Amino acid sequence: MIFPAPTFHRQTAAQRRRFRPAAPAPARWPVAILGVPFDSVTIDSAIARIADMIASRRPAYVVTPNVDFLVQARRDAELRRILLEAHLVLCDGQPLVWASRWLGNPLPERVAGADLVPRFIALAAQRGFRLFLLGATPEANSRAVARLQERHPGLVVAGHYSPPFRSLEEMDNAEIVRRIQAARPDVVLVSFGCPKQEKWIARNYGSLGVPVCIGVGATIDFLAGQVRRAPRWMQRSGLEWIYRLAQEPRRLFRRYAVDLRIFSEAIFAQWWRMHRWGKPGASAVSDAITWSGPRWQVARVTGHLDRPAIERAADAWREIGDRQHDCLLDLAEVDFIDSTGAALLVARQKQQHQAGRRLVLFRPSEPVRRSLGRMNLLSFLELAESTPVRDAA
Repeated sequence: MIFPAPTFHRQTAAQRRRFRPAAPAPARWPVAILGVPFDSVTIDSAIARIADMIASRRPAYVVTPNVDFLVQARRDAELRRILLEAHLVLCDGQPLVWASRWLGNPLPERVAGADLVPRFIALAAQRGFRLFLLGATPEANSRAVARLQERHPGLVVAGHYSPPFRSLEEMDNAEIVRRIQAARPDVVLVSFGCPKQEKWIARNYGSLGVPVCIGVGATIDFLAGQVRRAPRWMQRSGLEWIYRLAQEPRRLFRRYAVDLRIFSEAIFAQWWRMHRWGKPGASAVSDAITWSGPRWQVARVTGHLDRPAIERAADAWREIGDRQHDCLLDLAEVDFIDSTGAALLVARQKQQHQAGRRLVLFRPSEPVRRSLGRMNLLSFLELAESTPVRDAA
């Protein structure tokens, strides 16, 4: 049932405390880079998040996008949606860290899959997490398992499998799923390369009975010792791509050249369009948070929806999207949104969706529509011009 636009009433401090979620909001806000919101985490906090996912036993997947991922996602709608819906999005590329600084919300560090996986495996050996290695060549897969078990005697490798090289549509998914389900792992490390591994995970993770799937690219080859990584100083300075290019110049030169051109142009365009250019700051969220019916939370967002304003209104944002109610955000009075604001809307959308709830952007202003449209986010978010509040009576 459709109701007219809700009225907003100021809550008392006691009412606001009553509806505040028990879990604290993250210490850092996400940032959207070319329309893909990245979680602002360190490698240690990323590992802690994965351990929490395992404890929850709910199916989830982790992606580690680099520049090439983002360039591919601009023309591949399926990959873009996969990155948007991922339960944890990690920054696998120093250029993305630099880009986040230009966009006004610096990511704390690069969290490359090749760094994350060995650190997580050490934790898995301590806690008894069961691993399954999927992909790479049969030789690399078997050698990686042998080296890991030699290095971590307590590690439980529940299974490993390197399926024949075929397209996604031709793969024997029934056999792969059967092997994984029989092994009952806690984490599946998938090494098919992008975008094949991300698409395979997105299509199958819900049926595997596994808490976490992670796309790891060439990491199994690294673990097997068949592909060497760049020296540490090159990794820290963002020059690892030069090392990879020297290893495989014929395969990588054209890809790197195209990626660099497209990414540079797109990042400059995003920075230019989402820069305040001296606009005075304003509140990001009013404290007019009310409830319409037993299921809906309603909030009016006003002024700038950017990082400084969001941080000033952090307590209010903790109340928005608390996983207990469907949420309606009135964005009619938002006059500016930046990369942090866009990422926050996507994060709240994912949070609500994963909890079986809805997030509706009500009457988004033209600046909001224009910015979200340029980042290819309008089709991911639910917009409404009239209030879609259900009659729960």
